Amino acid sequence: MQFDELLAGVAQEAVVLPASWGQGRATFGGLVAALVTRRMQQVVADGRALRSLQISFVGPVAVEQPVQVEVELLREGKAVSQVQGRLVQAGEVKLAMLASFGGDRASQVAVAADTAPAVSAPEGLPPMPYLAGITPEFVQHIDMRWTFGGLPFSGQTAREMGGWMQFRESPEQLTDAHLVALIDAWPPAVLPHLKQPAPASSLSWTLEFVYPRPALAAGDWLLYRATIDQAGAGYGHTQAQIWGPDGNLLALSRQVVTVFG
Repeated sequence: MQFDELLAGVAQEAVVLPASWGQGRATFGGLVAALVTRRMQQVVADGRALRSLQISFVGPVAVEQPVQVEVELLREGKAVSQVQGRLVQAGEVKLAMLASFGGDRASQVAVAADTAPAVSAPEGLPPMPYLAGITPEFVQHIDMRWTFGGLPFSGQTAREMGGWMQFRESPEQLTDAHLVALIDAWPPAVLPHLKQPAPASSLSWTLEFVYPRPALAAGDWLLYRATIDQAGAGYGHTQAQIWGPDGNLLALSRQVVTVFG
């Protein structure tokens, strides 16, 4: 089942997430966060862009089992809407989210973001292969091409990691929900420091979207660069920037990840 099909079904009472979107013993976190994001947007007034998400990964979401998405509009003010969302499976909350939506407002403050660093074009870089039983199952849906740092479990100790990303099968359009999934596709930036496979997972994630946003085509390559701020005692703290194909900043990301190795 393709990503757009899953998004289309999120308004139903229950959605079954296929094994092809798995990530180890769970479902790919970017997919479940994207489903809740899409449902949240459906209860907000028109003209209010998604500004920020706060995501807590409470527990693993099993594949091939139904999930329900619950959302509540907490407040809708003159310019800003606050929404709470949860993904529930077998009566247990597996993911909790808070989202802020806001319309534009007049302001004298205007500070341009730094543009993307110069890197090799994605077309000349090898894709991360999908290897059944080795890479996460969801990699068969998302194309990632490294430009910063090393691959997971390569023993490279750089602070940076990332590269180009897009869906292997272009969606109808590149929405906020699609961006959520793409951004979360990258492994934790601490994994290249390890020399052999070990479990790791996101504990919490904050994502901020930047506006005005340039128009994005469905098949555009986006650039991701994560930096490790600090890691120790089994936890890593990272931040990341995401740029569009024209080099303009699209989003800012922060994560706390757990590392069992």
